[in-house]
Amino acid sequence: MQKRMTITMDEAVYEGLVRVVGRRKISAFLENLARPHVVSDDLSAGYRAMGQDTAREQEALAWSEALIGDVANETR
Repeated sequence: MQKRMTITMDEAVYEGLVRVVGRRKISAFLENLARPHVVSDDLSAGYRAMGQDTAREQEALAWSEALIGDVANETR
């Protein structure tokens, strides 16, 4: 769900945003700038959980080891 808000900024900053980003793209530009600072996508916890899944890790290792054989037989 989107929320509407009103912000105040210096006229020169606004004109720069219009010139660089475009009048109709300012909201998306500012949201993309702010998102990493205010929304926590805890990737490290996800990676930690994946690393603790030993069956998944064994399958991933087997898959990556199989790729090495494919490259060795590749014609140049």
